Amino acid sequence: MTREIDWSTEGDTCVALLRDLIRIPTVNRGTRDEGDGNERPAAELLAEHFRAAGLEPKFHEKQKNRTNVVARVKGSGEKPPLLLNAHLDVVEADARSWKHDPFGAEIHDGYVWGRGAIDMKHMAAMSACVMAMLAAAVKDGHKLARDVIFAGVADEEAGCELGSMYLCDEHADEVRAEYMLGEIGAFSLHLFGRTFYPIQVAEKGLCWVRATYQGTPGHGSMPDPDSAVVRLAKAIGRLGHGRLPIHPTEVVTTFLHGLARELPSPQRHVLRRLTTPQVASLILDHLIRDPSQRRSFGAMLSNTASATILRAGSKVNVIPGRASVDLDGRTLPGQSESAFLQELREALGGDPELEVLRSLPPVEATSATPLFDLLAATLKRHDPTGTPLPYMIPGFTDAKAYVRLGTTCYGFSPVKFDPTHEVNFAKMYHGHDERVPAAGLKWGLRVLYEAVLAFCS
Repeated sequence: MTREIDWSTEGDTCVALLRDLIRIPTVNRGTRDEGDGNERPAAELLAEHFRAAGLEPKFHEKQKNRTNVVARVKGSGEKPPLLLNAHLDVVEADARSWKHDPFGAEIHDGYVWGRGAIDMKHMAAMSACVMAMLAAAVKDGHKLARDVIFAGVADEEAGCELGSMYLCDEHADEVRAEYMLGEIGAFSLHLFGRTFYPIQVAEKGLCWVRATYQGTPGHGSMPDPDSAVVRLAKAIGRLGHGRLPIHPTEVVTTFLHGLARELPSPQRHVLRRLTTPQVASLILDHLIRDPSQRRSFGAMLSNTASATILRAGSKVNVIPGRASVDLDGRTLPGQSESAFLQELREALGGDPELEVLRSLPPVEATSATPLFDLLAATLKRHDPTGTPLPYMIPGFTDAKAYVRLGTTCYGFSPVKFDPTHEVNFAKMYHGHDERVPAAGLKWGLRVLYEAVLAFCS
């Protein structure tokens, strides 16, 4: 029904496009200053790719150079559209801590290195190539029952205000869709000799909080064990070495039990018991030996809060009367903001003043849909040894915006990693030495294209 695709050539095009995107330093520091983010050049690069395929991209900006690019392959309209989404901004990268230039897009050991390789310019490159291939298929006479939309958005790393939130508020008809495919899902996860493909169906809510402690100011020559700074330091220590209460959700229970079914004993029994609140903390602290797995599983099972910004004092010889910490709080589906704040207050101790800086609700979609079944089947066809599973991420994505339009959102940006390489997918998000396997990216391009084509035909 479609033209024969030269996957070698298409894969090379995707890798080249990704490298070009990485070389554009769209660093979002969240300052809102002129030059911050500057997604415009990345949006223009993608627009050139779309125009070459015969598509007509549109630019939308809430703030100068914080550009969102939208393109559409038209179908018959018999069914509602499918949206492919990728954010174009990235977080900062300290080049001194990287093995290779974070904005050089160099290829070493089969990997494309650079900030944004995984988070998430690889999805932008794959989606742009999928759009071009769909446009060619339609030109050759292939019939689509749905429009396929691509949105390359700004500002996701600082809360989506200038990107997907702006599009949904001001240009909703440009991005309105029944389903959205976005970041963090369908990457190969290797555990104890088995391969899994988590497909994101849920993400935690956001609750950024400032906790402030008061004390008596004084002279720095006379230490005060009850000063605001000391009280704050003790609170951060308690929070950092503790864990908020365990709340197993349906999606996390399904995910952990799905892992358990495929694993040998004793791992099978350990993972199944993680969903029992009375013993989950003991298992995490004493039986999960890998620190990254301990952090990952722990974040799935409870609300979390990480200390990120400290403020106290202005003069070295003055004990300040006030000290505060900004906390990155994340809440599970089914958990309210007020319940989270109560857990946080109890974990910190000392009766701090709590101020909510920003709050966004959790997102959760059902996996009982034709699209989820198709995504899982496509992954299984391309890797019969892998097991697709519904999954919840501890962070947030642009899904926070699109759900407001009634869109069902899944994380599906497929990449296949070599199990013999010691590459930790989760650590590369906002970490050093971010990279994506070129071969695994090409594999993901084909998976994404075939899933989109089948669902929209």
